[in-house]
Amino acid sequence: MIFRKKIAFLLLFFSSIVLSADFKTITFPSSDGVKITADLYIPHADKNTPFIVLFHQAGFSRGEYREIASRLNKLGFNCMAIDQRSGDGINGVENETLMDALDKDKEIEYLDALVDIKSALLYARHFTKGKLLGWGSSYSAGLILKIAGDQPLFMNGVLAFSPGEYFKPKDLVIKSAKNIKIPTFITSAKKEEKAWKTIYEVISAKKVSFIPKTAGLHGSKALWEKQLDSEVYWEAVEAFLKDFKR
Repeated sequence: MIFRKKIAFLLLFFSSIVLSADFKTITFPSSDGVKITADLYIPHADKNTPFIVLFHQAGFSRGEYREIASRLNKLGFNCMAIDQRSGDGINGVENETLMDALDKDKEIEYLDALVDIKSALLYARHFTKGKLLGWGSSYSAGLILKIAGDQPLFMNGVLAFSPGEYFKPKDLVIKSAKNIKIPTFITSAKKEEKAWKTIYEVISAKKVSFIPKTAGLHGSKALWEKQLDSEVYWEAVEAFLKDFKR
């Protein structure tokens, strides 16, 4: 019995992958050596299944997407939700990338997470040969739009929940958004429209925006089932995603 317990402990200690019924947790390096922690939601075995990489908002972790990713799976998408170094815990899920960044004495401001987002998009190609989408929430929505404009081959589509110019310089996102050539979806709470309207206007690619008739909510948490208007957000998201289904 003692021997079995030791073996079980060693397997857990040396494995970088933690399995669960609905997802598995992995780690992989960011381009500057910080260890990124991510949850993989891959119920569809076909490597041509469209794949969405999910990025959280300020003060959150990959836990922002536990509920959302499961629904995206049902829609026919595989997903990966990561911890960026700028954030904290949510839904009982701690931000482990943040902890590793702090251990390595790295900066953890919003813009510092750009390397994590780029690294995750590149790493996602290990899991799909199909269409790849980037999905951001709050500050990461701004960064995903920047990447969409700066690195046009990284993604085939982008979804941005409550993006804005959260960075310095204050035109960081809009300068890149002018070069976006992939389908783009932007949404937010009703009162936040002004924060991204000028960004949306300069995008010349196919684009869709959605503003709820209700007050709505900031970031991807607008899709959580407990939110009273979550279904109207989902209707808009599903309509956009139809073009990416196989």
